[in-house]
Amino acid sequence: MIYNNILGLIFSNMHDEAVSELTQVRTMGSILFGGRYRLIDFPLSNMTNSGIPEVGIITKANYQSLLDHIGSGREWDLGTKNGGLHLLPPFSNHMNGLYRGRIEALEGVLPFIQHSDAEYVVMSDCDVVTTIDFRQVIREHKRNEADITVVYAKHNFTNNGVGSRASTILEVDSDKRVVSATINPDILGEANRSLNMFVISRKILEKIVTRFAPEGFASFDKQVLQQNKANYKICGFEHKGYYEKIEDIMSYYNANMNLLKPENLHKLFLNDTPIFTKVKDSAPAKYEKGSSVKNSLVADGCVIEGTVENSILFRGVKVKKGAIVRNCILMQNAKIGEGAELHAVITDKNVKVGKDKLLTASMKNALFIKKNQKIEED
Repeated sequence: MIYNNILGLIFSNMHDEAVSELTQVRTMGSILFGGRYRLIDFPLSNMTNSGIPEVGIITKANYQSLLDHIGSGREWDLGTKNGGLHLLPPFSNHMNGLYRGRIEALEGVLPFIQHSDAEYVVMSDCDVVTTIDFRQVIREHKRNEADITVVYAKHNFTNNGVGSRASTILEVDSDKRVVSATINPDILGEANRSLNMFVISRKILEKIVTRFAPEGFASFDKQVLQQNKANYKICGFEHKGYYEKIEDIMSYYNANMNLLKPENLHKLFLNDTPIFTKVKDSAPAKYEKGSSVKNSLVADGCVIEGTVENSILFRGVKVKKGAIVRNCILMQNAKIGEGAELHAVITDKNVKVGKDKLLTASMKNALFIKKNQKIEED
Protein backbone atom coordinates (compact mmCIF):
# COMPACT_ATOMS: atom_id res chain seq x y z
CA MET A 1 0.00 0.00 0.00
CA ILE A 2 1.31 3.45 -0.96
CA TYR A 3 0.90 6.33 1.52
CA ASN A 4 0.82 9.52 -0.55
CA ASN A 5 0.58 11.65 2.59
CA ILE A 6 4.04 10.63 3.85
CA LEU A 7 7.41 12.08 2.86
CA GLY A 8 10.70 10.35 3.65
CA LEU A 9 13.93 12.21 4.47
CA ILE A 10 17.30 10.48 4.82
CA PHE A 11 20.39 12.25 6.18
CA SER A 12 23.29 10.71 4.26
CA ASN A 13 26.14 12.60 5.96
CA MET A 14 24.98 12.70 9.57
CA HIS A 15 27.61 11.16 11.91
CA ASP A 16 30.35 11.15 9.24
CA GLU A 17 32.86 12.12 11.91
CA ALA A 18 32.16 8.90 13.85
CA VAL A 19 33.73 6.75 11.11
CA SER A 20 36.17 9.26 9.66
CA GLU A 21 38.41 6.47 8.36
CA LEU A 22 35.65 5.50 5.92
CA THR A 23 34.04 8.88 5.24
CA GLN A 24 37.07 10.80 4.00
CA VAL A 25 36.04 9.88 0.46
CA ARG A 26 32.32 9.11 0.87
CA THR A 27 29.20 9.81 2.92
CA MET A 28 28.08 7.70 5.85
CA GLY A 29 25.29 6.43 3.59
CA SER A 30 27.85 5.29 0.99
CA ILE A 31 29.83 3.04 3.37
CA LEU A 32 29.92 -0.55 2.14
CA PHE A 33 28.33 -3.19 4.34
CA GLY A 34 27.69 -6.91 4.42
CA GLY A 35 29.44 -7.88 1.19
CA ARG A 36 27.15 -6.12 -1.29
CA TYR A 37 25.23 -3.27 0.35
CA ARG A 38 25.69 0.38 1.27
CA LEU A 39 24.41 1.74 4.58
CA ILE A 40 21.82 3.91 2.81
CA ASP A 41 20.21 0.76 1.38
CA PHE A 42 18.67 0.02 4.78
CA PRO A 43 16.72 3.25 5.51
CA LEU A 44 15.88 3.60 1.82
CA SER A 45 14.53 0.05 1.58
CA ASN A 46 12.69 0.43 4.89
CA MET A 47 10.91 3.48 3.54
CA THR A 48 9.93 1.95 0.20
CA ASN A 49 8.84 -1.29 1.88
CA SER A 50 6.66 0.86 4.15
CA GLY A 51 4.84 2.38 1.17
CA ILE A 52 6.52 5.82 1.28
CA PRO A 53 6.41 7.02 -2.35
CA GLU A 54 8.71 10.06 -2.15
CA VAL A 55 12.11 10.22 -0.47
CA GLY A 56 14.59 13.08 -0.27
CA ILE A 57 18.24 12.30 0.49
CA ILE A 58 19.98 15.21 2.22
CA THR A 59 23.67 15.37 1.32
CA LYS A 60 26.58 17.46 2.53
CA ALA A 61 29.93 16.47 1.02
CA ASN A 62 31.68 13.58 -0.75
CA TYR A 63 28.40 12.41 -2.26
CA GLN A 64 29.59 11.40 -5.74
CA SER A 65 29.69 7.70 -4.84
CA LEU A 66 26.24 8.04 -3.27
CA LEU A 67 24.88 9.58 -6.46
CA ASP A 68 26.42 6.78 -8.51
CA HIS A 69 24.88 4.17 -6.19
CA ILE A 70 21.31 5.42 -5.98
CA GLY A 71 21.03 6.65 -9.57
CA SER A 72 17.39 7.22 -10.46
CA GLY A 73 16.14 5.10 -7.57
CA ARG A 74 14.94 2.34 -9.89
CA GLU A 75 16.18 -0.49 -7.63
CA TRP A 76 13.97 0.86 -4.82
CA ASP A 77 10.99 1.41 -7.15
CA LEU A 78 11.43 5.18 -6.80
CA GLY A 79 12.29 5.98 -10.41
CA THR A 80 8.92 7.65 -11.06
CA LYS A 81 7.77 11.08 -12.24
CA ASN A 82 5.31 11.48 -9.38
CA GLY A 83 7.06 11.27 -6.04
CA GLY A 84 10.25 9.30 -6.47
CA LEU A 85 13.79 9.91 -5.25
CA HIS A 86 15.38 13.33 -4.81
CA LEU A 87 19.04 14.06 -4.07
CA LEU A 88 19.11 17.29 -2.06
CA PRO A 89 22.54 18.98 -2.28
CA PRO A 90 24.03 20.88 0.65
CA PHE A 91 22.87 24.38 1.39
CA SER A 92 22.78 26.42 4.57
CA ASN A 93 23.17 29.99 5.68
CA HIS A 94 25.79 28.79 8.15
CA MET A 95 29.32 27.37 7.98
CA ASN A 96 29.96 28.33 4.33
CA GLY A 97 26.99 26.33 3.13
CA LEU A 98 27.69 23.16 5.12
CA TYR A 99 25.26 22.37 7.91
CA ARG A 100 26.37 21.56 11.46
CA GLY A 101 23.36 19.52 12.56
CA ARG A 102 19.89 18.23 11.71
CA ILE A 103 18.07 21.57 12.08
CA GLU A 104 20.45 23.37 9.74
CA ALA A 105 20.24 20.49 7.28
CA LEU A 106 16.45 20.77 7.33
CA GLU A 107 16.66 24.52 6.87
CA GLY A 108 18.64 23.96 3.68
CA VAL A 109 15.91 21.74 2.20
CA LEU A 110 12.93 23.62 3.68
CA PRO A 111 11.54 24.64 0.24
CA PHE A 112 11.46 20.95 -0.72
CA ILE A 113 9.54 20.11 2.48
CA GLN A 114 7.12 23.01 2.05
CA HIS A 115 6.45 22.03 -1.55
CA SER A 116 5.31 18.57 -0.45
CA ASP A 117 1.64 17.75 0.12
CA ALA A 118 2.57 15.17 2.76
CA GLU A 119 0.93 15.28 6.17
CA TYR A 120 3.76 13.37 7.89
CA VAL A 121 7.51 13.20 7.48
CA VAL A 122 9.62 10.13 8.31
CA MET A 123 13.27 11.00 9.00
CA SER A 124 16.18 8.60 9.30
CA ASP A 125 19.98 8.67 9.42
CA CYS A 126 22.22 6.00 7.89
CA ASP A 127 24.11 4.89 11.01
CA VAL A 128 21.64 2.16 12.01
CA VAL A 129 21.46 -1.14 10.14
CA THR A 130 18.06 -2.71 10.68
CA THR A 131 14.77 -3.73 9.11
CA ILE A 132 11.80 -1.73 10.37
CA ASP A 133 8.22 -1.22 9.19
CA PHE A 134 7.56 2.51 9.44
CA ARG A 135 3.84 1.86 8.98
CA GLN A 136 3.74 0.56 12.55
CA VAL A 137 5.50 3.70 13.79
CA ILE A 138 3.07 5.94 11.90
CA ARG A 139 0.04 4.08 13.29
CA GLU A 140 1.41 4.46 16.82
CA HIS A 141 2.14 8.13 16.14
CA LYS A 142 -1.48 8.72 15.13
CA ARG A 143 -2.88 6.66 18.00
CA ASN A 144 -0.91 8.69 20.53
CA GLU A 145 -1.82 11.95 18.79
CA ALA A 146 1.87 12.78 19.03
CA ASP A 147 3.67 15.74 17.55
CA ILE A 148 6.90 13.76 17.25
CA THR A 149 7.59 10.04 17.61
CA VAL A 150 11.15 8.85 18.24
CA VAL A 151 12.17 5.27 17.45
CA TYR A 152 14.35 3.71 20.14
CA ALA A 153 15.66 0.28 21.12
CA LYS A 154 16.71 -1.14 24.44
CA HIS A 155 20.46 -1.61 24.70
CA ASN A 156 22.68 -2.93 27.46
CA PHE A 157 25.68 -0.62 27.77
CA THR A 158 28.87 -2.16 29.12
CA ASN A 159 32.57 -1.25 29.30
CA ASN A 160 32.12 1.92 31.34
CA GLY A 161 29.48 3.33 29.06
CA VAL A 162 31.44 3.11 25.82
CA GLY A 163 28.86 3.33 23.06
CA SER A 164 26.45 5.54 25.01
CA ARG A 165 28.79 8.45 24.25
CA ALA A 166 27.50 8.47 20.68
CA SER A 167 23.84 8.06 21.61
CA THR A 168 20.81 9.95 22.84
CA ILE A 169 19.24 8.09 25.75
CA LEU A 170 15.48 8.43 26.28
CA GLU A 171 13.33 7.98 29.34
CA VAL A 172 9.78 7.01 28.40
CA ASP A 173 6.81 6.89 30.82
CA SER A 174 3.94 4.39 30.91
CA ASP A 175 2.02 6.47 28.35
CA LYS A 176 4.99 6.18 25.95
CA ARG A 177 5.76 9.87 26.32
CA VAL A 178 9.41 10.93 26.31
CA VAL A 179 10.08 12.62 29.66
CA SER A 180 13.84 13.09 29.29
CA ALA A 181 16.56 12.92 26.63
CA THR A 182 20.21 12.70 27.65
CA ILE A 183 22.81 13.25 24.94
CA ASN A 184 26.03 11.18 24.94
CA PRO A 185 26.03 10.16 28.62
CA ASP A 186 28.46 7.78 30.29
CA ILE A 187 26.18 5.03 31.56
CA LEU A 188 26.11 1.33 32.35
CA GLY A 189 23.25 -1.11 32.06
CA GLU A 190 20.08 -1.16 30.00
CA ALA A 191 18.77 2.07 28.50
CA ASN A 192 16.52 3.31 25.68
CA ARG A 193 18.84 4.29 22.84
CA SER A 194 17.48 6.56 20.14
CA LEU A 195 17.90 5.09 16.65
CA ASN A 196 17.81 8.52 14.98
CA MET A 197 14.47 7.78 13.31
CA PHE A 198 11.50 10.12 13.68
CA VAL A 199 7.90 10.56 12.56
CA ILE A 200 6.69 14.15 12.70
CA SER A 201 3.89 16.28 11.32
CA ARG A 202 5.13 18.22 8.31
CA LYS A 203 3.64 21.46 9.62
CA ILE A 204 5.26 21.01 13.03
CA LEU A 205 8.58 20.23 11.35
CA GLU A 206 8.35 23.46 9.37
CA LYS A 207 7.60 25.43 12.55
CA ILE A 208 10.57 23.86 14.37
CA VAL A 209 12.98 24.70 11.55
CA THR A 210 11.74 28.27 11.07
CA ARG A 211 11.86 28.84 14.84
CA PHE A 212 15.27 27.42 15.73
CA ALA A 213 17.39 27.77 12.58
CA PRO A 214 17.42 31.62 12.49
CA GLU A 215 18.62 31.59 16.12
CA GLY A 216 21.67 29.54 15.12
CA PHE A 217 20.55 26.29 16.74
CA ALA A 218 21.67 23.14 14.89
CA SER A 219 20.91 20.07 17.03
CA PHE A 220 17.42 18.55 16.83
CA ASP A 221 18.07 16.28 19.82
CA LYS A 222 19.27 19.13 22.02
CA GLN A 223 16.88 21.91 21.03
CA VAL A 224 13.75 19.76 20.60
CA LEU A 225 13.99 16.43 22.43
CA GLN A 226 15.96 17.72 25.39
CA GLN A 227 15.13 21.40 25.91
CA ASN A 228 11.63 21.74 24.45
CA LYS A 229 9.95 18.45 25.27
CA ALA A 230 7.33 20.32 27.30
CA ASN A 231 6.26 22.27 24.20
CA TYR A 232 5.65 19.21 22.03
CA LYS A 233 4.02 15.86 22.61
CA ILE A 234 7.01 13.60 21.99
CA CYS A 235 6.38 9.86 22.18
CA GLY A 236 8.67 6.87 21.89
CA PHE A 237 8.27 3.78 19.72
CA GLU A 238 10.27 0.73 20.79
CA HIS A 239 11.87 -1.14 17.92
CA LYS A 240 12.33 -4.77 18.95
CA GLY A 241 13.99 -6.05 15.80
CA TYR A 242 17.65 -6.80 15.17
CA TYR A 243 19.83 -3.76 14.69
CA GLU A 244 23.45 -2.60 14.60
CA LYS A 245 24.54 0.99 15.24
CA ILE A 246 27.66 2.24 13.48
CA GLU A 247 29.41 4.71 15.79
CA ASP A 248 33.12 4.03 15.18
CA ILE A 249 35.37 1.82 13.07
CA MET A 250 35.18 -1.09 15.53
CA SER A 251 31.40 -1.06 15.74
CA TYR A 252 31.44 -1.15 11.92
CA TYR A 253 33.81 -4.12 12.02
CA ASN A 254 31.71 -5.94 14.63
CA ALA A 255 28.44 -5.24 12.83
CA ASN A 256 29.82 -6.92 9.72
CA MET A 257 31.35 -9.83 11.64
CA ASN A 258 28.04 -10.43 13.42
CA LEU A 259 26.47 -11.25 10.04
CA LEU A 260 28.59 -14.40 9.93
CA LYS A 261 26.23 -15.80 12.56
CA PRO A 262 23.25 -17.23 10.62
CA GLU A 263 20.73 -16.21 13.28
CA ASN A 264 21.71 -12.55 12.90
CA LEU A 265 21.69 -12.73 9.11
CA HIS A 266 18.16 -14.14 9.15
CA LYS A 267 16.92 -11.52 11.62
CA LEU A 268 18.23 -8.65 9.50
CA PHE A 269 17.30 -9.87 6.03
CA LEU A 270 13.63 -10.83 6.15
CA ASN A 271 11.90 -12.57 3.26
CA ASP A 272 8.89 -10.26 3.13
CA THR A 273 10.84 -7.00 3.47
CA PRO A 274 13.97 -7.28 1.30
CA ILE A 275 16.87 -4.85 1.41
CA PHE A 276 17.39 -3.52 -2.11
CA THR A 277 20.69 -2.34 -3.56
CA LYS A 278 22.22 -1.39 -6.88
CA VAL A 279 22.56 -4.47 -9.03
CA LYS A 280 25.73 -4.99 -11.06
CA ASP A 281 26.33 -7.58 -13.75
CA SER A 282 29.25 -9.51 -12.28
CA ALA A 283 30.38 -13.06 -12.85
CA PRO A 284 29.77 -15.48 -9.98
CA ALA A 285 32.52 -15.94 -7.44
CA LYS A 286 35.19 -18.38 -8.68
CA TYR A 287 36.83 -20.90 -6.36
CA GLU A 288 40.00 -22.35 -7.84
CA LYS A 289 41.29 -25.84 -7.15
CA GLY A 290 43.00 -26.00 -3.76
CA SER A 291 41.13 -23.01 -2.34
CA SER A 292 39.36 -23.16 1.03
CA VAL A 293 36.49 -20.94 2.20
CA LYS A 294 34.78 -21.28 5.58
CA ASN A 295 32.04 -19.24 7.28
CA SER A 296 32.39 -16.25 4.99
CA LEU A 297 30.27 -13.96 2.81
CA VAL A 298 31.77 -13.80 -0.68
CA ALA A 299 30.29 -11.46 -3.31
CA ASP A 300 30.09 -11.88 -7.07
CA GLY A 301 33.24 -11.40 -9.09
CA CYS A 302 35.63 -12.70 -6.42
CA VAL A 303 38.40 -15.13 -7.35
CA ILE A 304 39.64 -17.31 -4.50
CA GLU A 305 42.81 -19.35 -4.89
CA GLY A 306 43.91 -19.32 -1.24
CA THR A 307 42.20 -19.64 2.17
CA VAL A 308 39.38 -17.42 3.44
CA GLU A 309 37.86 -17.91 6.89
CA ASN A 310 35.34 -15.88 8.92
CA SER A 311 35.56 -12.97 6.50
CA ILE A 312 33.45 -10.70 4.29
CA LEU A 313 34.60 -10.12 0.72
CA PHE A 314 32.98 -7.52 -1.53
CA ARG A 315 32.81 -7.64 -5.33
CA GLY A 316 35.94 -8.32 -7.32
CA VAL A 317 38.26 -9.34 -4.48
CA LYS A 318 41.13 -11.63 -5.49
CA VAL A 319 42.94 -13.89 -3.02
CA LYS A 320 45.99 -15.49 -4.62
CA LYS A 321 47.36 -18.99 -4.09
CA GLY A 322 48.79 -19.61 -0.64
CA ALA A 323 47.27 -16.40 0.78
CA ILE A 324 45.35 -16.64 4.08
CA VAL A 325 42.54 -14.22 5.01
CA ARG A 326 40.96 -14.61 8.44
CA ASN A 327 38.46 -12.37 10.28
CA CYS A 328 38.77 -9.66 7.64
CA ILE A 329 36.58 -7.24 5.70
CA LEU A 330 37.91 -6.75 2.16
CA MET A 331 36.09 -4.12 0.11
CA GLN A 332 35.73 -4.02 -3.65
CA ASN A 333 38.64 -5.04 -5.87
CA ALA A 334 41.11 -5.76 -3.07
CA LYS A 335 43.97 -7.94 -4.29
CA ILE A 336 45.80 -10.17 -1.82
CA GLY A 337 49.10 -11.46 -3.15
CA GLU A 338 50.43 -14.99 -3.17
CA GLY A 339 51.47 -16.21 0.28
CA ALA A 340 50.22 -13.07 2.06
CA GLU A 341 48.47 -13.44 5.41
CA LEU A 342 45.84 -11.09 6.83
CA HIS A 343 44.13 -11.30 10.22
CA ALA A 344 41.55 -8.79 11.55
CA VAL A 345 42.12 -6.32 8.70
CA ILE A 346 39.68 -3.92 7.03
CA THR A 347 40.73 -2.88 3.53
CA ASP A 348 38.97 -0.07 1.72
CA LYS A 349 38.40 -0.31 -2.05
CA ASN A 350 41.23 -1.12 -4.47
CA VAL A 351 43.81 -2.05 -1.82
CA LYS A 352 46.70 -4.22 -2.98
CA VAL A 353 48.67 -6.40 -0.55
CA GLY A 354 51.85 -7.83 -2.04
CA LYS A 355 53.31 -11.30 -2.03
CA ASP A 356 54.17 -12.85 1.36
CA LYS A 357 53.15 -9.74 3.33
CA LEU A 358 51.93 -10.31 6.91
CA LEU A 359 49.24 -8.00 8.28
CA THR A 360 47.85 -9.05 11.63
CA ALA A 361 45.82 -7.29 14.31
CA SER A 362 43.45 -8.08 17.17
CA MET A 363 39.73 -8.53 16.58
CA LYS A 364 39.31 -5.95 19.38
CA ASN A 365 41.36 -3.42 17.41
CA ALA A 366 41.22 -4.22 13.71
CA LEU A 367 43.74 -2.74 11.28
CA PHE A 368 42.32 -0.35 8.65
CA ILE A 369 43.96 0.23 5.26
CA LYS A 370 42.93 3.27 3.22
CA LYS A 371 41.43 3.23 -0.26
CA ASN A 372 43.87 2.63 -3.15
CA GLN A 373 46.79 1.90 -0.79
CA LYS A 374 49.45 -0.53 -2.01
CA ILE A 375 51.42 -2.64 0.42
CA GLU A 376 54.00 -4.18 -1.83
CA GLU A 377 56.37 -7.04 -1.23
CA ASP A 378 59.78 -6.23 0.22
